[in-house]
Amino acid sequence: MKRRALIQATASASLLPLFAQAQDKYPTKTITWICPYAAGGNADSRSRQVAKAMGSILGQPIIIDNKAGAGGNIGTEAIARGKPDGYTLGMGNFAPLAVNQALFKKLNFDPLNDLTPICLIERGPLILMVRNDSPYKTVKDLVAAAKASPGKLSYASGGIGGSHHLSGALFEHEAGIDMIHAPYKSGSAGATDLMSGQVHMMFEQMYAAMPAIQGGRMRALAITSKKRSPLLPDLPTMGEQGYPAVEVLNWQGLIGPKGMSPELVKQLNTVCNQALQTAEVKDKILSQGNEVGGGTPEQFAALIKAEAPRWAKVVRDAKIDPE
Repeated sequence: MKRRALIQATASASLLPLFAQAQDKYPTKTITWICPYAAGGNADSRSRQVAKAMGSILGQPIIIDNKAGAGGNIGTEAIARGKPDGYTLGMGNFAPLAVNQALFKKLNFDPLNDLTPICLIERGPLILMVRNDSPYKTVKDLVAAAKASPGKLSYASGGIGGSHHLSGALFEHEAGIDMIHAPYKSGSAGATDLMSGQVHMMFEQMYAAMPAIQGGRMRALAITSKKRSPLLPDLPTMGEQGYPAVEVLNWQGLIGPKGMSPELVKQLNTVCNQALQTAEVKDKILSQGNEVGGGTPEQFAALIKAEAPRWAKVVRDAKIDPE
């Protein structure tokens, strides 16, 4: 009897590591995905699309928690403060990861050291557009008018420090012109005032600009990508118009808190890459004129590291005072 008990105990002990592995297999519960912008915008809708696809692959639901405010800083800080166990993830965006360090006097997180890049989700160009009845038919026309009347022409943005604003500031610097920046609470509010004639131009996200362009309410002058878009093949790039430095891609990707294990990061990167290739996600990204992301965590980290000094220089050149 003693020998049988010893064999049973030994057998049970040998199963403990396997049982522990089964119990610790990730994920075993609902995952929270923090979006640092309000519901209804592109960051929110893309978060929901990718989270749904990833949740299906992982076998656990991923819920979206919108924590908007301070140019994306509030939500991004919440991601940074999460536990590195894979149950707090979020959308890492162009502004809080690469721009806001130069725009705000103090951030409560370090974009390069307090977060874990997991996977780039998408990159999207902007379109320089004017009203359809505008006298400006080309970028050259705009520059000539701005030089003839410094400080008269205005451009709209969705707020200080966003891609709308920084695209305009970069254009001003590269063209050697002086324009009025008109910040709004959102890109859609700025576009509305552009259509009503309150401002002269705007660099708008391609996905948001397309309906107005196709509907004949807006005239597109140039796109900020290096190559022309297949959705607007006749629209020249800013480089073709003589301003190659005005290359802007608004990007976003999956991030987590610092301290995540390499194995967990690799697993989430693999799942995110798979989600990006599902028809529902891939077709939506491409239909809006954006580039599908993907790649390794290291590639995403390198993008963030490269973009931060570039946009810090734009902020300095534009003499934008930190808030």
